[in-house]
Amino acid sequence: MGSVFGQQEKGIIGTNNWLYNWTEFKPNQKNYDEPTQILAGNIDKDMKLVKRDIYLLLGSVFVTNGATLTIEPGTVIIGDFASKASLTISRGSKIIAEGLETDPIIFTSNRSVKRAGDWGGLIILGDAPTNKFGNGSVASYHTDLTSTAYANTNFGGSNLESYSGILKYVRIEFAGKRIGNNDYFNGLLLACVGSKTVIENIMVSYSAGNSFEIDGGNVNLSKLVSNRSSGNDFKFNYGANSKIYNSLAVRSPYVSSSYGSRCLQVASYDKKEEVDFSKNGTVVVAENLTLVTDSDNLKADIEKGLVKEAVYVGQNSTLNMSTSVISGFNPAVLFESTININQANLEKIKFSNMYFNNCNGNIFVDNNSNNEDLENWYGNTAFFNVYSKSDNSETFIDLKNEKRPDFRLRINKIMASKDHFASEDITKD
Repeated sequence: MGSVFGQQEKGIIGTNNWLYNWTEFKPNQKNYDEPTQILAGNIDKDMKLVKRDIYLLLGSVFVTNGATLTIEPGTVIIGDFASKASLTISRGSKIIAEGLETDPIIFTSNRSVKRAGDWGGLIILGDAPTNKFGNGSVASYHTDLTSTAYANTNFGGSNLESYSGILKYVRIEFAGKRIGNNDYFNGLLLACVGSKTVIENIMVSYSAGNSFEIDGGNVNLSKLVSNRSSGNDFKFNYGANSKIYNSLAVRSPYVSSSYGSRCLQVASYDKKEEVDFSKNGTVVVAENLTLVTDSDNLKADIEKGLVKEAVYVGQNSTLNMSTSVISGFNPAVLFESTININQANLEKIKFSNMYFNNCNGNIFVDNNSNNEDLENWYGNTAFFNVYSKSDNSETFIDLKNEKRPDFRLRINKIMASKDHFASEDITKD
């Protein structure tokens, strides 16, 4: 039977629950047959992976030489733990991984007890622009490269419409192998991927690094799901110019990295000396996102320091976020400490038609507890932002349903409030 609850226009939307059939929120309970084929080395001519076989990914596998890797719906690719397996689509090559709602393509771990960081992840390299000096490289992710293989790790160019293929109805589980102290693979890294590339209905679960990282490029993203990532759920950097639409991030207070993780991080660089300031910084349009902390006792978890901010905006970056839900964070949004609160910066960082729920404060500059100017600005009625405090069970249609969770917002459950409340006012979920 379908849900009898209607839904609001904020947060993830759809006439039906689009999470149904293809997602898996408890992937550690899924088992797959033993591999029948091995993928290793370079794939330098067109190749097709078929559902009847199960593939073991060994070491750093590259699709090179303009080749196209096609993957049938329902195909399972298992990343090898011991060899830090990863799959990289090199610049000029393509991946066509077009699963079905009822038959998704699955990348997962080969360990009997699966954990975040068991294997590397999926990397797609394109020739769209970046604000880095020269072009970029992912060579640091790979410890087993030969000298001739370094060319396969480069990304960047001037082709805004760069086409790297199609990813639809794909699950990536237990990726994010550790590279160095605070360096990890990501579940899915899109580096300078262009606008003709199709990225939709992708779920990354239990990644030790970022679930989705977008460095440079002009790619648009829809119906992404990040489930209990240790790193950031959605990170945009190095001049990315992207729209992310109708996507979900579910965070657990007990799953996070030591250096702090956010649902959405928008930055233009990690180090200023890396980038050319004559080039465009990162610009992100975010619509109909649902960012939620799944906690049974949010107040206690905040007091223990287990819950951080949902959104972090770095200097020289632009974010236009609207019709989205941020529920259960501490606080909802942080600006980098170097961002001055003035008209120019506030016009680059927009929040409108938002639903801020159960957050310990709303919008702050990092290391500055006085946010009166920000509250007055974003609290203006012209932005149509709503502030509320409501249990998750009342806020979302059915997020506790293990087989068919529904994170759409319940209709008529938004009670407008102008109170910007402190942690002691947060209700227990």
